[in-house]
Amino acid sequence: MIEPESGAHNDTTHFGFKEVPTAEKVRLVGEVFTSVASKYDVMNDVMSAGMHRLWKRYFLQIAEVSVGAHCLDLAGGTGDISKMLANAVGSDGRVVLSDINAAMLSSGRDRMLNEAPFGRLEFAQINAEAIPFKSKSFDLVTIAFGLRNVTDKLRALQEMRRVCKLGGRVMVLEFSELRVDALKPLYDWYSFKVLPRMGKLIANDSESYQYLAESIRKHPNQAALKELMEQAGLERVSVHNLLGGMVAIHSGYSV
Repeated sequence: MIEPESGAHNDTTHFGFKEVPTAEKVRLVGEVFTSVASKYDVMNDVMSAGMHRLWKRYFLQIAEVSVGAHCLDLAGGTGDISKMLANAVGSDGRVVLSDINAAMLSSGRDRMLNEAPFGRLEFAQINAEAIPFKSKSFDLVTIAFGLRNVTDKLRALQEMRRVCKLGGRVMVLEFSELRVDALKPLYDWYSFKVLPRMGKLIANDSESYQYLAESIRKHPNQAALKELMEQAGLERVSVHNLLGGMVAIHSGYSV
């Protein structure tokens, strides 16, 4: 049994490497993503050399989304996952693109309306810790590169399980613990030296990208997140490592 996250039942939690009042984290994370929203897609391409697109495609391939399925994309940002989901479920399906941050959701909404994916697409500003849908509403709930920014991850995972239909899946795509020891010094150098400089150059915001690098290190590793998902009531939880564990896909079923 893993211990509750710092902040889940206490007065403080982590914001990157800093300890902050729990009530302040949502605002601080919101400021980060409001700042980077307009350059988010460009920075993702630069930071990952375009690899994030391959990770997301593989994520959806594993999801095996059926035509007509109802899907909730949490922390959906500018809509990469939602677009692929909408095309997969078709005109009889339903996809809700959601994000807690209004600026990110607005960017995603504008992009989706311009690109006009095939499926039925809705938009909602949602805190993953309090999902405003009835229980057993969705066949699939996804969160890609967003769970590490959630204050109470266990509560969010419990909510994801609650809104999943019996037999439905909760899937998490997130940065995780690099398993190749020889690459860790290079990865740290890139994360804490190069990434903030890229943020300054492209988005005129080095501090937000410093936070993003720190948030990756504070996120539960593969085993800890698997256990957290099981604590949330999900079963048959599996883990797929990508790029030596730098990124991992966690999948669990609601039963």
